[in-house]
Amino acid sequence: MTPRELLGTAAVPGGEELRLFRRGGDFTIALGGNELMNSRMSGSEEALAEMSCDRLRGRAAPHLLIGGYGMGFTLRAALARLGPDAQVTVAELVPEIVEWARGPMAALTAGGLDDRRVELRITDVSGVIGGAVEAFDAILLDVDNGPDGLTREGNDRIYSMPGLERARRALRPGGVLAIWSAAPDARFTRRLKDAGFAVEEVPVRARRGGKGAHHLIWFAQAR
Repeated sequence: MTPRELLGTAAVPGGEELRLFRRGGDFTIALGGNELMNSRMSGSEEALAEMSCDRLRGRAAPHLLIGGYGMGFTLRAALARLGPDAQVTVAELVPEIVEWARGPMAALTAGGLDDRRVELRITDVSGVIGGAVEAFDAILLDVDNGPDGLTREGNDRIYSMPGLERARRALRPGGVLAIWSAAPDARFTRRLKDAGFAVEEVPVRARRGGKGAHHLIWFAQAR
């Protein structure tokens, strides 16, 4: 078996250390003993972008906010779906994630970070949301492991009731809040509804072609 090579580490503000590994042509980002991301498992991250963009059809020059760059699968899929007049703001908290994207994982990035439609902000996505009023047609959140976070306690506020209310204010009328999760969470579904959203839960698979682990995406629109 090809040995696993440690390529880098990154401190998460208020959380544990991230580690980037490579085995052959595959990459893994791990937190302690938990595998957060794997380059062979891109299907649900791509679905987050594709299904969100499909819900924005007919909107001129849509503006998307992506919270959490990860391995870039969501951004790459969004850019492939969007027209030339779209805008995508990417908020990534950990600068090393972007360094890895431009370095050892450049092939996965596929130039997405240099697309003229993209604005990259090294910051906490919750601050971007909190400072916006009717700014985005869609907010796509792939932060941590979903509402039941692993990486840092500070992520919990994104999925709290005040955090969801801030997200609703940041969306344009009829906008979409799309949230990726590793697993269903009935309590979070109720919280979305209590925050004034009409909610759709869509199960997706981790890999393309209906393979891999089961994940979930919530699509929420303000009522």
